[in-house]
Amino acid sequence: MANPTNGWERVGDRYYRKVKLYDAVFDQDLELENYVIAGAPYGGAIALCRDEDKLHSYRAAQTSKSSIDIYTCAGKLIRRINWDKGSIRGLGWSDDEKLLVVTEDGTVRCYYDLQGDFTQFSLGHGAEEHGVKACRFWSSGFVAMLSNNHLIAVSQYVQPRPNVLAIPPGDPVHSWSLISPTHTLSRSVEVLLAIGQTIYVVDASEAEDRILQNGPFKHISVSPNGELLSLYTEDGKVWVISSDFQNKYSEYDSKAKTVPKDVQWCGNNSVVLAWEDEVHMVGPNGAALKYFYDGWVHLLADIDGVRLITNDVCEFLQKVPDDSSEVFRLGSTAPASVLLDAVDQLEKKSPKADDNIQLIRSNLDEAIDTCIRAAGQEYSIHWQKQLLKAASFGKSVLDIYNSDEFVTMCETLRVLNAVRDYRIGLPLSYDQYLRLTPAKLIQRLINRKEYLLSIRLSEYLHLSTSKIYIHWASSKVRTSTADEETICNLVVNKLKAQPSVSFETIARAAYDEGRAHLATQLLNHEPCADKQVPLLLSMEEDSIALDKALESGDTDLMLFVLLHLKKKLPLASFFRLLSNRPLASALVEASAAEQDPTLLKDLYYQDDRLLPSANLLLKDALAQTHLQAKTDKLRLASKALSDSKDSLAVFHQKSLQEAQQLLRNQDALDKDLQGNYTGLSLNATLHHLIQSNYLKRAQKLTSEFRIPDKSFAWIRLRALTSSRNWGELEELSKQRKSAIGWEPYFNEVLGAGNSKLAGVFAAKCTGLEAKERAEMWVKCGMIHKAAEELAKVRDVVGLEALKGKTSDRGVVVEIEKMIGSLRGKK
Repeated sequence: MANPTNGWERVGDRYYRKVKLYDAVFDQDLELENYVIAGAPYGGAIALCRDEDKLHSYRAAQTSKSSIDIYTCAGKLIRRINWDKGSIRGLGWSDDEKLLVVTEDGTVRCYYDLQGDFTQFSLGHGAEEHGVKACRFWSSGFVAMLSNNHLIAVSQYVQPRPNVLAIPPGDPVHSWSLISPTHTLSRSVEVLLAIGQTIYVVDASEAEDRILQNGPFKHISVSPNGELLSLYTEDGKVWVISSDFQNKYSEYDSKAKTVPKDVQWCGNNSVVLAWEDEVHMVGPNGAALKYFYDGWVHLLADIDGVRLITNDVCEFLQKVPDDSSEVFRLGSTAPASVLLDAVDQLEKKSPKADDNIQLIRSNLDEAIDTCIRAAGQEYSIHWQKQLLKAASFGKSVLDIYNSDEFVTMCETLRVLNAVRDYRIGLPLSYDQYLRLTPAKLIQRLINRKEYLLSIRLSEYLHLSTSKIYIHWASSKVRTSTADEETICNLVVNKLKAQPSVSFETIARAAYDEGRAHLATQLLNHEPCADKQVPLLLSMEEDSIALDKALESGDTDLMLFVLLHLKKKLPLASFFRLLSNRPLASALVEASAAEQDPTLLKDLYYQDDRLLPSANLLLKDALAQTHLQAKTDKLRLASKALSDSKDSLAVFHQKSLQEAQQLLRNQDALDKDLQGNYTGLSLNATLHHLIQSNYLKRAQKLTSEFRIPDKSFAWIRLRALTSSRNWGELEELSKQRKSAIGWEPYFNEVLGAGNSKLAGVFAAKCTGLEAKERAEMWVKCGMIHKAAEELAKVRDVVGLEALKGKTSDRGVVVEIEKMIGSLRGKK
């Protein structure tokens, strides 16, 4: 096996390595020098589009139509996007692998899934008038420079809001770059412009001249951590300075007569310069390496290195990780290096293996950890295995060692090796994988339609697979040429074992593709009504949406659908939907009763429900303050019931007519008697009239409304009692008969506190038993009268009881005489 240090080069006190990731990347006929190339971070996809400023070789077989081609790092074509939307002035990627294309007129397209789907917005702020000149991108946004040097920043792509930065000088810009918001004190993007001999720092509020004297600077590049800048001067020198322009760390003279076409950072500790076929890597303190190629080379910077792309090869240039250097460095005596050698000796069955272990026994746990970390940094599967074998051997020697890190690294390497395969083309480094996270790696595989690998990795990493199945099914319904029934059966059969998968997203994809019937079929397999219903409404499937909401039993969902339909449909159509759905009709009725009386009235009219309609008018009448308005509403309510033969409706109609009649009488009473009768009930009106000594008026109303004698007698009694009209009550006591008997008079008058008059009525209660009348006399305080009643019926026991109810000695003596008389007769 090749030595792991092959490709290592020493630069100052550090080692750098160039790892071959893939070969035979692009067709030899593809002239990379004539293309603009942008690479997504974390080993992501590569986008190519023709550089319009360069001439191209004519090929008859080649289409003249422009396109943006998206490849993997291994040269596999993912997608070709035909382009006819104008000159491209910006091509870049976001951290989540969204492709951004900016045209000269300020139109921005965000391709979010590598399959040609995009969202679009415009920069505005004069971009269409002056034209976009160039763009610079960071992880979640970009800055566009216009031809008049104005700068427009976009900080997010979900809800983009282009903002104009401070206005810089209008002199020609030699080069420019930016510092992302995550690395600035202001937390907003800062743009570096090389103008004249100096550099301007432009943010949202000001354009500050840093007053440099050694320009013009032909290239400006910012390190991934935002702390360092590399400046390429006109005389071929590279400066590395701090981003606050306070410190200069190194200088390198390239001795080149031409300006490099690109300058990028390799991690945070070296700078890479690229000419057509030559690459210089400048390390700390001005030390440098030079690489030469047979063809044109492009630089694609990443967080921990830089990818070098030619037609023949894709390589990764990076600083050798400290752990790898400790293990593999020539002559290393580090514990991890000794442990790796011990494994080699063990495989040779040499006793030196045990000698090595004893040599590093005190540092064995440190050696194990280093070997595990170094395994993660290796691209060679052989050396990954050797390092893990060394770690495993070391673990077997120790009595106690936590193997979690070892197990995690084994899992991680299996994932990394799977996605690094040339058929997938994601050459993630270990550090990039940690930054990207497994979930986002799975999303990248989904966007490449690598569904099988996505599922296997998700299961291996214990991640949800539902979004993979949803993406597969959505793609199937968009692109399949089979009939809709076949597609539906295929999708349902494939997903029936996946209960966590929502069919709503798949159905929406089908509907967006113009397959409404297929979308409806798929929604029938969605168990959650709250996901079915909104899509059905957007598909104009109103009846189905309402039925699904009613079946769910979710009142809020039902009301949501009903409200939507009421706003959307004509009233007649809305009521037709409710006609054979009693639950929906009841919900509308209950809701309208509280919030929309007009709708409730229309609903009753539509359903020919006369009595509820009349009740609604009656409620309106009661709410009116003017007599005419009240009577009009009552007349309408009565008219609504006029055609009904139902006995209850007839009764209600009669009651409504009487209510109108009563209102007219009350209005007349108010005018004639200066009272306040309007709004009272009939009984209350009579009560008020009798209290006010308008008996004849009350009797007239009684006759007019045919009030029974008993009812009138009760009203008159209570009115006279409440007004303490004892004279009128005494006159009534002289009558021979009462419609309600005399006992109520006794009770009401006694309750009002007139025991004397109550006694008058007690004497008239001849229909009661003597014992009951005696009790009435006792209540009036007339014990002797009670004794007389009991004596008449010869109730000696009752008389005995009466003696204890009075303190009047004379009354007691009289009672004793009565008792003696009754006993003597025995």
